Amino acid sequence: MTDIDPVELTQALIQCPSVTPVDEGALGVLETALTPLGFVCQRLPFHQDGTPDVDNLYARLGTSGPVLCFAGHTDVVPVGDASAWTYPPFGAEIHDGVLYGRGAVDMKAGIACFASAAARYLSEQGDAFIGSISFLITGDEEGPAINGTVKMLDWMVANGESIDACIVGEPTNTDTLGQTIKIGRRGSLTGTITQHGSQGHVAYPQHADNPVPKLVKLLSALTDEPLDQGTEHFQPSNLEITTVDVGNTATNVIPNSARAVFNVRFNDTYTPDTLKARLSDQLGAAGDNFDLDFSVSGDSFLTPPGLLSDVMSQAVKKITGLTPELSTSGGTSDARFIKDHSAVAEFGLMNQTAHKVDECARVEDIRKLADIYYEMIAGYFRESASV
Repeated sequence: MTDIDPVELTQALIQCPSVTPVDEGALGVLETALTPLGFVCQRLPFHQDGTPDVDNLYARLGTSGPVLCFAGHTDVVPVGDASAWTYPPFGAEIHDGVLYGRGAVDMKAGIACFASAAARYLSEQGDAFIGSISFLITGDEEGPAINGTVKMLDWMVANGESIDACIVGEPTNTDTLGQTIKIGRRGSLTGTITQHGSQGHVAYPQHADNPVPKLVKLLSALTDEPLDQGTEHFQPSNLEITTVDVGNTATNVIPNSARAVFNVRFNDTYTPDTLKARLSDQLGAAGDNFDLDFSVSGDSFLTPPGLLSDVMSQAVKKITGLTPELSTSGGTSDARFIKDHSAVAEFGLMNQTAHKVDECARVEDIRKLADIYYEMIAGYFRESASV
């Protein structure tokens, strides 16, 4: 059985400049690492009109259950001004015990660590291993998320592939490795209000209908009262106004319309439909002659504490000595799609440098993460066998 060094594999992945949606060989690096272990690897390219083509990788070892899956992404966000980086963003250089590079924490190290952990576990189990380990790796997490995880999951259903539990390797910790496991995420809803009026001269307001004060009244209706007080596992839902636009370049013209956009990160008090209904009612009571459009990029979800989170928590505590918080904070992730197919929870490195200049991870933390994932794998199959 082939050993995989998690730091070396992380470096090899970072050295592929896989800025979404371009792969630049990253999936091939992972496939080359997994194939000698016995994983059957399948590349899954998907396309849709109006969106970039994306390559993805599904790999599985084993034909029986239970199936423990690791989900992640090899695509990364752009580096921005490369000259602002202390070290080359795709150089994967190590300095003073720190590995620098775009994707170091979000989330190429996570992928490398799980591959390393799987290699170690399978080597120790040999022919005694019962179950399956799989990898669900997309190149579309940082992009529109259309030709990635969603279509991979549809492909799995169509081809008789299933998941019993899934660990997502997103960076979940704020300050110290071992602080936080994500067992759910808030949903995300964006609303656009277009308040209509009638253009006219500011000196003759009686001949116009100014939409701006009316839009302000609508926005006040959205923000005057909290949406809820939070639930057992979720913080309160939060609405933020993100832009107000009139597009008026003249100071003596009352505009014809005014537009505002808001975003709600909502907890399990609401479904997208019930949240839309509440917001529509609030706005309808506060004004008229406006258009309201909604888009939802993810529903709130929760994997109730149980086998998966218990195994993950025990693994974290064994390696770090910390008892992690089971949290639902933060933004969205591809776990929002996986939750319809299996229990899912997230654990990875620290997130302070994700998407930033000089993204980096301590080599010691990368090696610890591989040890944690090993304990998660061993614990999951041990506990599943005893159920």
